[in-house]
Amino acid sequence: MSLPSCDILIQGGGPVGLACAAWTLQKFPDAKITLLDRNPINDEDLAGADSRGIALSHGSKLLLDTIHAWPKESAAIHCVHVSQAGRFGRALMTREELNQDALGHIIRYRDIHITLRQALRAIQGKSPHFIWQHIHQDAKDLSIQAKCIVHAEGGLFKTQDWVESGRDYGQSALVGLVEVENAEPHKAWERFTAEGPLAVLPSHYGHNILNLVWCGSPESSQQRLHLSDADFLNELQKEFGSRIGKYLKVQDRRLYELGLNYRKEIAKDHEVWIGNAAQTLHPVAGQGLNLGLRDAFLLSEKLVGVFSGSTEEQSPIDIQDALQGYAQSRKIDRATTIGLTDFMARVFTSNLAPIVVARGLALSALQWLPPVKTALARQMMFGKR
Repeated sequence: MSLPSCDILIQGGGPVGLACAAWTLQKFPDAKITLLDRNPINDEDLAGADSRGIALSHGSKLLLDTIHAWPKESAAIHCVHVSQAGRFGRALMTREELNQDALGHIIRYRDIHITLRQALRAIQGKSPHFIWQHIHQDAKDLSIQAKCIVHAEGGLFKTQDWVESGRDYGQSALVGLVEVENAEPHKAWERFTAEGPLAVLPSHYGHNILNLVWCGSPESSQQRLHLSDADFLNELQKEFGSRIGKYLKVQDRRLYELGLNYRKEIAKDHEVWIGNAAQTLHPVAGQGLNLGLRDAFLLSEKLVGVFSGSTEEQSPIDIQDALQGYAQSRKIDRATTIGLTDFMARVFTSNLAPIVVARGLALSALQWLPPVKTALARQMMFGKR
């Protein structure tokens, strides 16, 4: 199968690939873009897809608002409580401290995916050279010439066809929904246990229905997956205590393996890698999709700068220089976000006495040093540019 040549080929129809196409076309409607999407054509076929809650920062909301791609159903986080199980040290972050409407938001993955598809379709009507090509999973005979190839098809840890740098944390994340009696609205809880972080987050189903992300060893996580609902809730109550309230119900339990993959070089010749194709993170700080959306937004600015003034005789060097400039501009944000997430994933699972004491002191210091807490929160919300 052969497709017309294009300036920009985006491989991957997930949220990051869709967002990159939408932002580029919004700024430059005449862009010659082809998007290769392995997902179904109809949104209805995605209605039963991945329903896990995804954390999006307030900075990501501001970016997505520019293309009218914010889902109708979301849960705002106004306060985050961080602690470690059975140890001293805690920190509390509030939206008032940062003078923001929210610290972040929880959205179902399928909702952000479908909303971005709808936003791109609205932009597509004004983009005469945009081709949205849906392909089969096993399509290997596709032929297309492009001046720039954007790799945006990343996948999950251990399902990716690339491993360059990173680590296997030896953890799995058990996700689901729990009903809690008299839960406090708009509050997120992150508790560090001996096996890994345990997060209980708001959902759009109501303030008593919360998203659960429970990280632990693969063996413990498998055991919890197959416990009866009553036994699972008892174990969760013991691990978290009563500070949130009484756990009443659990549903939709699933497991995901956790690890870190990242490319050292995200641009080579006329190719560039963004989102999970560039880095896959531990969910401890909820930064994976946020970092990917910043990748897509800043890459779109570079692509518009190159192709909005291009001619047929444009030199490939211009594209390579632009992509190298993009890679350079992403170094600080990528290194900071990857480093911070990796540090938290490893340090907060250690049971060595000196580290246990040090992290308790760190949480206490975070609580009593507002400038440090503000700097950390702003990195989580907006990244670094």
